[in-house]
This record gives sequence, structure tokens and C-alpha cells, in this order.
Amino acid sequence: MMKGALADITKAVGHTPIVKLSDRVTEGVASDIYVKCEYLNPGGSHKDRMASNMIDEAEKTGLKPGGYIVEATSGNTGASLAMISAVRGYKCVFVMPDKMSQEKIAALRAFGARVVVCPTAVEADDPRSYYQTAKRIANELAPNCFYANQYHNMANPAGQYKSLGPEIWEQCGTELDVLVSGMGTGGTITGAGGFLKEVNPAIKLVGVDPIGSLYYDFVKSGRITKPFSYKVEGIGEDFFPSTMNLKLLDEIVRVDDKECFLKTRDLVRLEGLNVGGSSGAAVAGAIKYARNSGKKESILVVVCDSAQKYLSKIFNDDWMRENGFLGEEQGLGIVRDILGKTPQKLVTAAPNAKVREVIEMLKSMGISQVPVVEGAKLVGVVAEVDLLRHLVSGNGTLDSPVGPLAEGDYATVSPDTKIELLQSVLNDAKLALVLDKGELVGVVTKIDLIEFLAKRAA
Repeated sequence: MMKGALADITKAVGHTPIVKLSDRVTEGVASDIYVKCEYLNPGGSHKDRMASNMIDEAEKTGLKPGGYIVEATSGNTGASLAMISAVRGYKCVFVMPDKMSQEKIAALRAFGARVVVCPTAVEADDPRSYYQTAKRIANELAPNCFYANQYHNMANPAGQYKSLGPEIWEQCGTELDVLVSGMGTGGTITGAGGFLKEVNPAIKLVGVDPIGSLYYDFVKSGRITKPFSYKVEGIGEDFFPSTMNLKLLDEIVRVDDKECFLKTRDLVRLEGLNVGGSSGAAVAGAIKYARNSGKKESILVVVCDSAQKYLSKIFNDDWMRENGFLGEEQGLGIVRDILGKTPQKLVTAAPNAKVREVIEMLKSMGISQVPVVEGAKLVGVVAEVDLLRHLVSGNGTLDSPVGPLAEGDYATVSPDTKIELLQSVLNDAKLALVLDKGELVGVVTKIDLIEFLAKRAA
């Protein structure tokens, strides 16, 4: 074989460079922020590493050439599995949510894969969801079929543990202070992050989660809140994959769609980094972390996939404008506008408050629910129906503490969340709690939103 040649394209996975970001993107924070250019892997993302390991493990347990590989994917895992399958002789069926870009779907079909598209706005356990559809197809194609199941297959984080983690350590060593990654299946945080924590426990792991995903609220409050749809692809979840080890996290930062997409465009246009939306999300989160910490640290951000997969969306001005992500669009305003026009004082209850006290509070204030807060920590929300259920059950009294009655049937937003997004949030949740840097600063209900829009239209 020719000197310097590889046996096949899968041997080119890994050895991606690290690049320092300039002040034009990092906005003058004290820390130095670097990016690990995983989008330069041959399959176009960091998923090449885990896909190789998952197929290796499947072959050990009986998968044979000519068989099928089935997966529920937002696109990148599918591309990595398809690339490896082309080399090793497997057929692929991929199931995707309908919010994914046409470029991703076309790219998978270019490999010869069959692509099934399912609705995004359904629960994870709904038979129509892309998770459940993938399971059904895998069962139909058995026995010579491997359901990759990246959300619950520990070969996923193991691939990053074996490959990405050691590579980062080799490149950075003790100079690395913080690793930042978007939060999806957990492969990077659990795998690469877990490896780095083992070799140097002082390294901090920071996860970045989009508004609408479950992770942020669960890490901050221990409560499972209502997920809702968002536009950025490849990060965030509406359920908890077993491949994600949240205990490894030192901090979690939340970003919204607009932040993700504008930062993505900056990375391409100001840094020449040809990356996609989840990369913009991770860098935006890293900047937020650095600004809040105020420390001089060396921060490494994993940037995952290529801009080529989002040309019809993030890099299309018409699409950005239609969705309110470019400055020219005034939109309906932001949550901060509602809070500024809401005269009511923020009312909360402590977990040890008695049921009778909360009933009197609701009655005197003319409200139907109240956040339960312990110190600075949000515990949950108690509504009239929760108090009623408690009293008619026969097991509780008026002197029972209200803490155990707190529910997670709410969503959280930031003061800068767009009104259009808030409206979709309140379609699914009873109310929205407004958090600013982790602190509860307001409550917005459907009637608050209606009154705000009515005054705006007057």
C-alpha cells in the first residue's frame, strides 16, 4: 500500500485540531476559549468515534455483513453509522424527527440508507415518536439487525472514553481547566468527560442545554419539568438517556435558539470555523460560563458538526427572519416586557409552610398556584388542584407541610425568552417560572400573557 495511505476512511477518525477563539467571538471574557474541531472527522461529527465503537461491540455479539443497522438519530449518528456501514457491508435504516434539516436527510440517503421521518412534537413514549418507531423497525428486521440505541447503549460513551478523552488529554494535559459540551445523549460528557475527571479531578465539566430540554431544570432543582420544542438540532432531550451521567457535571448553562444560531454564524464568518447549530450553542454556553465565573481559565469547547448540514436553515437569512432570529424582526417582545408590566409582587412558599397557610395565601392574593422555594433553590409549584387532592385523599391535614405536594408541571424560561416561544411553552405547561442566573424572578401564566398581548394590540 502507498506510503501514508489508510486502509479505509474509518481509519481517519480522530486526531482533530484544537483552535483558539479570538476576542471577536469570545467578547472579551477573562478566560481563553478553545474549540476541539470534531466537525473535521470524516463522517462530519464527533459521533464517528462512538459509532465505530458501537459497531465493533455489535459485531462481537453476532452482527454479520449484510445485516441491518437501525437508529433514531438527529442526523450525525446516522451519518457516522452509514459511513462505517458502507465500508463494512451493512444496510441502514434511520428514523429522524421532522425538525431536522433536509441536508441531513439527503446526506443519509446518499449513503443508500432508508430514512423514516416522524413528528417532533410528541412524547418520547408515543408510538409515533422517532424513538419508538426505530424500536419497531428494528424488531421487524431481526434477527440480523443491530438497533444502535445510542441513548441507552453504553458503547456510546465508551467510544468517547476510549478515543476523545485520551486525545484531549494528550493535546491539553494539565493546561486544561474546563471542558464544555452540548448535552444530548451524554456520550461526550459521560465518556470523554469521565476519562478527563479520572486523570485530573480538577478539570471542570460544563454542560450546555437549550431552553425546552429537561436537563437544566433537573440539574438545578431535581425536578422533571415540562419539555417543549425548540429549533436547535442535536442537543437537549425530552427524556433522560441512561448514557448520560449528570453527576459528573460541575455546572450547567442554558441557551436559547437565537443565541445558538447567531453564535454559529459568528463562528463561521469571524473565525472561519465551518460548524453547525449545536457548536454555536456550546460556544455561547462557554462564554456565559466564563462571564459568570470571571476567572482566567483555559476552556475547551467540543464543536460537533458541520455548517453544510444547515445551509437551508441557520445560514438562510429568509429562514432566520421568518423564525425571528435576525435583528430586523421586532417580534412580540420578550418575557422581561411582561414582568415589567406585571404589578404583582413575587409570592413564594417555603417547603415547611403548612397547607392552611398556602390556602390562605392563594385566597388573599387571588392566585391559583405558588412556587415552593427553599433558600435559593426552586423545589416546585403547588396549585389549587394539588391542595384539593391532598385534602380529599384522607391522608393529609391542614397542618401538613406543603413541600411534598410540590409538582413539576411547569416550564422555566429566562427574562430574554421571546414571547413567541413563551406562547408555545404555555400550550403544554400550567405556567412558566422565570429564572435569571438560577434565581426565581417571576411567574408568568396564560392570563398574564393574554393581558400583555391585549394591551399591546390596543
